[in-house]
Formats: sequence, C-alpha cells, structure tokens
Amino acid sequence: MYRAPVDEIAFTLKHVCGLSDLQEGGQHTELGDDLVDAILNEAGRFAAEEIAPLNSVADKHGTPLENREVTTPPGWRELYHGWIEGGWNGLSASEEAGGQGLPQMLSAAALEMWNSGSMAFAIGPTLTMGAVEAIEKHATEELRATYLEKLVTGQWMGTMNLTEPQAGSDLNALKARAERNDDGTYRVYGQKIFITYGEHDLTDNIIHLVLARLPDAPAGTRGISLFLVPKFLVNEDGSLGARNDVHCAGVEHKLGIHGSPTCTMVYGDEGGATGWLIGEENKGLACMFTMMNNARLAVGIQGLGVAERACQDAHAYALERKQGNVPGKKGDGMVAIAHHPDIKRSLLGMRTRTQVARAICYSCAHAIDMADTATDPDQKKHWSERAGLLTPIAKALSTDFGVEVATIGVQIHGGMGYVEETGVAQHLRDARIAPIYEGTNGIQSIDLVLRKLPLSGGDHVRGFLTELREIAREVSQSNRPEFGDTAERLRRALDDLEEATDWMLAAQADGRVEEALSGATPYLRLAGLAYGGALLAKGALKSGMENRALRTQRTIMARSYAMTLLCDTTSLKEDIVGSADSILEFDPEAMTS
Repeated sequence: MYRAPVDEIAFTLKHVCGLSDLQEGGQHTELGDDLVDAILNEAGRFAAEEIAPLNSVADKHGTPLENREVTTPPGWRELYHGWIEGGWNGLSASEEAGGQGLPQMLSAAALEMWNSGSMAFAIGPTLTMGAVEAIEKHATEELRATYLEKLVTGQWMGTMNLTEPQAGSDLNALKARAERNDDGTYRVYGQKIFITYGEHDLTDNIIHLVLARLPDAPAGTRGISLFLVPKFLVNEDGSLGARNDVHCAGVEHKLGIHGSPTCTMVYGDEGGATGWLIGEENKGLACMFTMMNNARLAVGIQGLGVAERACQDAHAYALERKQGNVPGKKGDGMVAIAHHPDIKRSLLGMRTRTQVARAICYSCAHAIDMADTATDPDQKKHWSERAGLLTPIAKALSTDFGVEVATIGVQIHGGMGYVEETGVAQHLRDARIAPIYEGTNGIQSIDLVLRKLPLSGGDHVRGFLTELREIAREVSQSNRPEFGDTAERLRRALDDLEEATDWMLAAQADGRVEEALSGATPYLRLAGLAYGGALLAKGALKSGMENRALRTQRTIMARSYAMTLLCDTTSLKEDIVGSADSILEFDPEAMTS
C-alpha cells in the first residue's frame, strides 16, 4: 500500500532544493510553510487514497478501442473528475489563465506523488499542463479565450502530436501537412503515432497540438508549424459543435502503462481536419519545445514516482518475508529478509537512488521557477542556463534510476516478484517507457553535451562545479565522523566530472564532435551521479538535531552512496575520454553475416 512520503518531500523542497528562495524573493511571499504543507498533505492523500487503489485495476483492464472510441479503466472517469474538482490541473498555471500560479517546485512534488499512485493516470493531465503552457505563451488572444480556461480547469484535455511512423526523434522526416483556408484556418492531413491520451472518455473534448508542414515550407525542422486541432469544433458561444476530421485508428498494446491509451491518430480522412495556427508559420518547433522542455522534467518525475512506489513495496515485503538466519543473530528461527546484509544493500541502494532522483528533479524545477521570476537580466540568464543544464540530467538519470529501482524491487521479492499478483512487476513494466519517450535518454545526453555544456562558453558548467565543490568542503569541515569518507569520495567524483567536462568542451572546440558524442551517455551519468552525491550530502548537512533518527538515516544514505555509486565516476570518466576510437571504428554492417 502506497503512503506519500510527505515529510521527506517537504524537507527536500525546503532544505535541499531552495524553495525558500521563492518564498522570500518577492514572487511567492504568500507561500508560507503552512500552505506548502497543506498542499503536499492533500496531494499525498489524493494519491494514496484515490489514485493508488486503481493502479492495478487499470493495468489489467487496459484501454480498449471500439468504433473509434476508447474506454478508460473502471473508476478512471470518477478519479479524473475528483482530480479536476480538487483544482490540481491548474496548480502551476498562471492566475491570469485561471490557475493557482504556484511554483513548479510544488507542481513537481505533487506530480511525484500522483505518479507513485499511478503513472498511467498522471501522464494524461501532465500533457494537458504542457498544452496550457504552449497555448498561453504562443497562441493568439482568440485561441486563448476559447481554449485556455477549459484546459486549465481540466474540463478539456490536451495532447502532443509529433511522432509519425517514419519520423521519431528526427523531425526532419515529418510528413503531416497543412493547407491554408481563406478564413484563416488550416486543413491538417496525416498520421501520428504514439499519441498519449489521443482518444479517451474522460472529457468531452480533446485539444490536439499537431506538428505539420505547409506546402511552401522550407525543408527540415525550419519548415514545421504547430496547429491546434480540437476533437470537436467549438461554437462562438463556447458550446461544442461538429466532430472534427480526426479519429483514433488504433491503440497500442504496450509493455506497461496499460491504463494510458497510446493512440494512432489520423487527420483529414474526410477532407481535412480544421486547425488553427499556434505561433508563426514554420516556427512551430520552437512553440512545441515550450511544451517539451517541461514534459522532459515531468518524465523524470515519472521515474522518481515509480521508484518511490517500488521502494515502499520492497521494504514492506522484506520486513514481512522470513527466510534463513543472520550470522550472529540469536535464536534458531527464520528472520525477515530485511535483516540479511545483501538485502540491506539492495534496500539502501533503492532508497539512495530514489532520493537522488527527487533532489535532482526538484532542483531542476527550482531553476525553472527562478528563471521565470527573475527580473534582473543576468539572474534570468543564469537560471535559464541552469534549468537547461539540469533538464536532461533530471530526465535521463531519474528514469534510469526508476528502472534500476524497480528491477531491484522485483529481485527482493524473488519468485513472487516475477508473477503479476504482487504488483511489483507492473512497476518495472511501467518504468521502462520513461527512458524512451519524450526524447530518449541517449538524446538527452546529446543535448547535454552539445547544447548545454557550451552555454556561456562553458562558464556556466564550471560555476556549477564550483558550487558542488563548496558542498564537499562543508562536509569535510563539518567534523561529523559519521560521514566517513563521504567528502573525499565526493571530491574525487567532482575531479572526474571536471576532467570529463574539460575533455568534452575541448573535443567540441577541436571539431571532434563524433568523439564527444561517443561519450555522451556515460558523461550524463557521471554528471548525474556526482550531482546526486552532492545533494545527498547537503541533505545530511541540513538535517537538524531535533530528529536524530532522520539525521542518522540521511547521513547513512550519503555515505553509502559515496562508497557505492560514486565509485563509478572514475570508470565513467575513463570511458568518456578513452573509448571513442573503438566505438567509431566499429562497423555494424560487418556484424550482420
């Protein structure tokens, strides 16, 4: 049974990731600790009592398609309407658009709990939130007046339509097309695949954001436009009109997230789907990236949410399941497997990975909030670059950790983990999509290395390293013997990260881009591991004496992580700087015979 870890979430927000910067900085001074705690407690209650009980139900039911209509799992409609009645859909949307205007940090924390409840449920509203942001920032006043309020409240849901059969990560190959109408609207034609919540019965209208090309568009991504295409056209008085020329042609049978309908959408079978331009013609990708960047953080939070749920299930099972004896323990009876050293290692590894994912995702949300609220141009630039640097790390490392934690959870359950009755196999099946969609983790690594490291000529990442070294120094000077070798291990990891960063920047400056790309994936993991070690240490440092048990556990996590996962940074660095030759010499066609 899932229990929202509200206290740990609140501690991470307030003492590790900088929520106080927003509370005291003038933009969110109304956001006192009492209000924060009330929001977190209610979000946790909703996740544990309303969402979580339907997770396995949705997994077994799926989302059947009949006569172009999708039926969501039993209880899903009531759950969704309870969600919108609680005002959760507009948590971080601007007050001008009808939202609550709260920081992304609080939205991230609530999203973690909802994903722990059910990743398949939470992903639908997540895409609606992204659609709200894209429309609010780029659509005309007329479109905002027609669609924004109903999307913010959740009365309607939104989707993101990028992928086509021949165009996945490479949008240069996109073939969906649009034609201009005399009245300023457009006719949209084409097929889109892997469209999350493309068709469902939760709301009476679905607002699709669709990438397509105009007839005279430039080649490549410079010729992509973004269109708003509703399932039902909207009359001038706001009521629903005729059905638009868009329908669901199929629902994918997936490894996991069975409660989330993943649809093939067809536009224009009967003369063209009516759409409205968002932003400018041929500049749709920039508009879509407004939606995609926050969606990447949201997917990282999916990894975090599933990891937390898997942690709790494994811990409860390990305390209940009795097998064997522990050397030196009195008595002849069997003991709970949680007391076996190997299981302790596994449980602690699950917990440290989960807390690192939490701290990194919340820190990324903090950077987004700081960039949004900054008025000084230099500060806005700094925090925008920080958000850019952290987004691929938050997305990739957190989703990798989600899979790793879910895998360890199955292992702890033994044979019972491999059967569906316990529910822990679902965590692994659900988690496995997160490193793939919203830009694969390989693409996140490319983004980090080619686009984010060179920001401000490399000065931003160097400043970031300086901040992390200050945490290591504070640990060293804390005079707390329980930290053990944490400070030294963290210092070595940061040395590895600095050397790898210098190599990456030099390789690009010298034109050795392929060499840099060969080491992009291990570089992202190295950066994430080192950053995670610093955040765990910071959390241990910030733990006060008022709760010695929690302080001890946080210190144990930081020390264990430093002695286990931080040991990987040296081998990752060697991989980055030394493996390019063999990788680039490899001929995949020579291995086909």
